[in-house]
Amino acid sequence: MIAVLGSANMDLVVTVDRAPGRGETVTGLEFTTVPGGKGANQALAAARAGGDVAFLGAVGDDDFGRRVTALLAGDGVDVSGLVVSDQPTGTAHITVDGTGDNSIVVVPGANGTVTSLTDAHRAALDAAEIVLLQLELPLPLVTAAAEYARSRGVRVMLTPAPAVPLPPALLAAVDVLVPNEHEAALLAGVADPVAAARSLAAAGGDVVVTLGARGALRVRAGAVTAVQAFAVDAVDTTAAGDTFAGVLAVGLAAGLDWDAALRRASAAAALSVRRPGASSSMPHRAEIDAFLAEAGDA
Repeated sequence: MIAVLGSANMDLVVTVDRAPGRGETVTGLEFTTVPGGKGANQALAAARAGGDVAFLGAVGDDDFGRRVTALLAGDGVDVSGLVVSDQPTGTAHITVDGTGDNSIVVVPGANGTVTSLTDAHRAALDAAEIVLLQLELPLPLVTAAAEYARSRGVRVMLTPAPAVPLPPALLAAVDVLVPNEHEAALLAGVADPVAAARSLAAAGGDVVVTLGARGALRVRAGAVTAVQAFAVDAVDTTAAGDTFAGVLAVGLAAGLDWDAALRRASAAAALSVRRPGASSSMPHRAEIDAFLAEAGDA
């Protein structure tokens, strides 16, 4: 089982030809609301890829919260650990430009109320093979969850977004760190993704740096493995990183070797960028299988 402790938001998405500069107003092309949040996104991606997934977090007693909960439950995610807070459901305000690139402002809302591990959290972590964490919940909670999972022999995967300095105790408890190249550079203090990954891997875990259209790279004990991207026409990259992380967790939990798990994660991410939105773009297992078969994978 994969336990995801993380954020649940409603994404408020505006598409534009060109993102505005400082102090500038532009006319948008479309506005949509799509359930999201890095935690919920990773849980949904993992469930659609065939994983047995439990989600732990909080939403508000509002329409946004009910929509997020219904979406997760509808795709088979165990939402018994998703509590209802007296704060409103978190929101992410996303601008997507004509190239598919995005910028995001997150308002935590109910996510900010998840401040300590509960008995329900511990029970879910005890039952998991892998726990997925991000940084949209309070950092002390994320650290406590990683340390608890490590103490119970549960594999810990962390997406360090939004990027903030990581406490040494958190980094030491992480088995698989999955930053994008910008997050890796901020965390390591060096711009080159290989050098950044090697620096971050010095704590002893695996580091997988996603590079967008240039693929990804994995570093373990100084050894670098390049992961080739699939060539697709990107419409919206919002969900690519969360899709990659969720599907990578499913592969590793299923016992796939690293090459196969990374290949499936890359295929899922490529499929996700071909459609708009976060949760709305995430592929199901059959679609990933068909995509890989068409690409010549066994």
